[in-house]
Amino acid sequence: MQERSSVGELAKQLKQDLDRYSPGGKLPSSRALVERYRVSPVTVSRALAQLAAEGLVVTRPGAGAFRAEPRATAVPTVGDTSWQEVALSADGAADLVPRTVDASGVVVSLAAPPPGVVEFNGGYLHPSLQPERAMAAALARAGRRPGAWGRPPMEGLPELREWFARGIGGGVTAAEVLITAGGQSALTTALRAVAPPGAPVLVESPTYPGMLAIARAAGLRPVPVPVDADGVRPALLADAFRATGARVFVCQPLFQNPTGAVLAPERRGEVLRIAREAGAFVVEDDFVRRLVHEDAGPLPSPLAADDPDGVVVHVSSLTKATSPSFRLSALAARGPVLERLRAIQIVDTFFVPRPLQEAALELVGSPAWPRHLRAISTELKSRRDTMTAALRLTLPDLVLPHIPSGGYHLWLRLPDGTDDAVLTSAALRAGVAITPGRPYFSAEPPAAHVRLSFAAVAGAGEITEGVRRLERACAEVLRGAGGR
Repeated sequence: MQERSSVGELAKQLKQDLDRYSPGGKLPSSRALVERYRVSPVTVSRALAQLAAEGLVVTRPGAGAFRAEPRATAVPTVGDTSWQEVALSADGAADLVPRTVDASGVVVSLAAPPPGVVEFNGGYLHPSLQPERAMAAALARAGRRPGAWGRPPMEGLPELREWFARGIGGGVTAAEVLITAGGQSALTTALRAVAPPGAPVLVESPTYPGMLAIARAAGLRPVPVPVDADGVRPALLADAFRATGARVFVCQPLFQNPTGAVLAPERRGEVLRIAREAGAFVVEDDFVRRLVHEDAGPLPSPLAADDPDGVVVHVSSLTKATSPSFRLSALAARGPVLERLRAIQIVDTFFVPRPLQEAALELVGSPAWPRHLRAISTELKSRRDTMTAALRLTLPDLVLPHIPSGGYHLWLRLPDGTDDAVLTSAALRAGVAITPGRPYFSAEPPAAHVRLSFAAVAGAGEITEGVRRLERACAEVLRGAGGR
């Protein structure tokens, strides 16, 4: 964070100083810039690269950096793009659902908040929790492997497929695993494989907004099935299959997003039986198995491990436990659907870059990997407890129905009559970014909620400060609601 900030500040200063030099004039040497601005050589190199990318300077190896010649300002051509509204909406009479793409629910957890704002809306580990040194070392070792920059097998490296298969268990083999570029990509491939455009797809309610966005962008109709503290409710799942004729159900049985619920043991077999009788697939998004808290106890195996009949299409990812840029995941399936998944993957992306796959193998095979998992297990529990205690002390009106033993967030119900969007805006004014609950529902929500992440902040002190700021926002909003 500090390095990125200093690069931006130096680039800004260098832009201001460019007027001192005529076009083609040479800038001070990197060593001189290091001494003048008291920054590292890496910061100078990155700042100059930023200016070069903007066309303001030209760098010449061995010679230095020079002010670029001014470019002629092109007069933008004003065209008429209104025809696209017709083209993008004319999907044909056979399509029952408009294929609009709304990424707003995903952007909430991807966009960085303004400086000074406490980030309770993040969906990834704070840089201090990421295994940056281990990943850098793994990437360096991977780059030196023989053939590391060649074309990999389209299904993925056999050793990496085997590693994911062992993590699933239940007799799943490497031949039943495909390596994909991140969980979002894997879910997109899975839904395209098992559901035609216009079809209904059963989803947990509430559920991950990114999955709802995938479904709607593919022209699918998300149909909600309520979740309680023990996961999806089997009786309602069976009713939904009968009422809609759906052939796919998407779920997160472990530390569900956003509720944190774990599918109860007695419901696991029921879910598989109900789907099998409906002739339907279960897409299992096992997204945070590696973000288990220290006090969780033994974890249930994935649904795919109990499924010899090929009902489950399993998604597993390394991203949440590493870095948002370490986009590597796996799809596992049995039967003819595996070939369809493979074909879609090849058509869409050909394959996942081999250096990234090699780096993943280096990372998960290193002694640093289990140490990292133990460290984040301890830290996430500590952060969860800190946030839970602060909320109960200062914001007792926000109901916390379930304290998860894995994952990175809490799901809070707001007092009746509270508008989650209004509270989100008030919280941002108070200096804390939170996630409104409405995007997690595919239909009308039964109540207002917010989701608070404890993984994207710097530590316990920032959590306490963020809850204090949220208390100020709640006082403003709830006082206003009570006055109406």
